[in-house]
Amino acid sequence: MKVLKTLGAFAVAGLLLTSCAQEKKETVEVSEEIALVSKELVVKEQSPNIVEVAAGNEAFSTLVAAVKAAGLVETLSSKGPFTVFAPTNDAFAALPKGTVASLLLPESKATLTSILTYHVVSGKFEAAAVIAAIKKNNGAFTVTTVQGENITLSLKGGKVMLKDAKGGTATVVIADVAASNGVIHAIDSVVMPK
Repeated sequence: MKVLKTLGAFAVAGLLLTSCAQEKKETVEVSEEIALVSKELVVKEQSPNIVEVAAGNEAFSTLVAAVKAAGLVETLSSKGPFTVFAPTNDAFAALPKGTVASLLLPESKATLTSILTYHVVSGKFEAAAVIAAIKKNNGAFTVTTVQGENITLSLKGGKVMLKDAKGGTATVVIADVAASNGVIHAIDSVVMPK
């Protein structure tokens, strides 16, 4: 009888140890999972947003100045996501002489805001998705901009083209510049709303 009690005690102790080991293993696994999620959140928080990406690239210095003048820094730094068709400095330089300087004046803020938001689409649309949408829609895909008017996207020579409300065109010259709140596609012309 004493032997049975002793064996029973060992069995209970063994079960407790096994149970504790299992709980410790589960705790370690949960702790590792929490650490991984925390690390991913920190990386996301450290990733630059659309404005920060543009500000970090000299080819977008005119665009950044325009975004600041229009008071859109906070909007384009928000959660989004956004797809920005971002004119390069050369695109702005191709506008008629004096246009950029005129647009940067305080009294032109409404016009500048309209032009800039015409380059922004709600949602994150990387190049592959844009091309797929164009092909799925018989070669032309119309998107509504944050400004409210439409831009028509198409393909020419394997490159994505934008056609604005006035019939002007722009070509995507660099696609899929990643940002924490969306994606930037650099374009070679400034597109214009009506």
